[in-house]
Amino acid sequence: MNKIYSIIAGLLITASVFAQAPEKMSYQAVIRNSSSALVTSTTVGMKISILQGISTGTPVYVETQTPTTNTNGLVSLEIGSGTVITGTFATIDWANGPYFIKTETDPTGGTNFTIEGTSQLLSVPYALHSKTAESVTGIDGSETKITAGTNVTVTGTGTTASPYVVNSTTGGSALAIGDSYQGGKIFWLDASGKHGLIAATADQSTAIQWHNGTDRYTGASGDGLYAGSMNTTMIVATQMADNQTGNFAAKVCADYSVTDGGVTYSDWYLPSKYELNLLYDQKTVVGGFVGGFYWSSTENDNSNAWNQGFGTGTTVSDVKNYSGYVRAVRAF
Repeated sequence: MNKIYSIIAGLLITASVFAQAPEKMSYQAVIRNSSSALVTSTTVGMKISILQGISTGTPVYVETQTPTTNTNGLVSLEIGSGTVITGTFATIDWANGPYFIKTETDPTGGTNFTIEGTSQLLSVPYALHSKTAESVTGIDGSETKITAGTNVTVTGTGTTASPYVVNSTTGGSALAIGDSYQGGKIFWLDASGKHGLIAATADQSTAIQWHNGTDRYTGASGDGLYAGSMNTTMIVATQMADNQTGNFAAKVCADYSVTDGGVTYSDWYLPSKYELNLLYDQKTVVGGFVGGFYWSSTENDNSNAWNQGFGTGTTVSDVKNYSGYVRAVRAF
């Protein structure tokens, strides 16, 4: 096994998870060869395994695919739609985790897998898991609809004359913006109230440049919810070749980790322009901000990226060598 820096993008599960067949998860990675050069516009061979329990655990599902990288070395594929080696993706019991995703890559397009990486699937693909809790059918053929993600209690004798009765009760504690949670503070929640974005409780830097000493396109043009995660991956993967010992905005976020309640959270990233504005809107409840300009991960062109002043809220496209503030975020 070669531990090559190319697998810095080793795992990025995006937000497109589908609850209806065919069940799939989107996956993206930046591929580099043994010389740290991007593998661009090339068909590569990939083997994807979902492991249960530990990072060296038993594979419950294995498939192969042959995606083609783009001009930035990025591959995009859907796990669950490849050539199945073993297992059935649709029958994975996501509640019986933890799960890890192992990727093996042959940059020449074959099956000589020389690049390997394993990452924990920290957020359960809840859209896939919740389908098991969408309805309960009684033995009399009636169906009681309940909200996905709730606990249920069952009463009755279970006979045709006295069927089981499903009583739905909301599971888990309610979350709110400003709550301390998983190593930071919640600053955005989705409609379910169970998933959203967390900000670190303090700045990761008060004066650091966006780039790693060289202006270049990194392909980090993503904006919107969760886009900062992929942006950060692409920035670090592209810019580390410029200076192996350098430090820059995206890297200080990617390097950040915090342990809370005995669990270490290390999946932090530099927020996208949109996510940064959401954070600005909740700067008071999160706390610890100054009036300076904070970097987003959204690139404008080869020499400029977007930042936002936390004094006035002004969004500016600034030169990448500007020394700005950085606050890491993570999704949950």
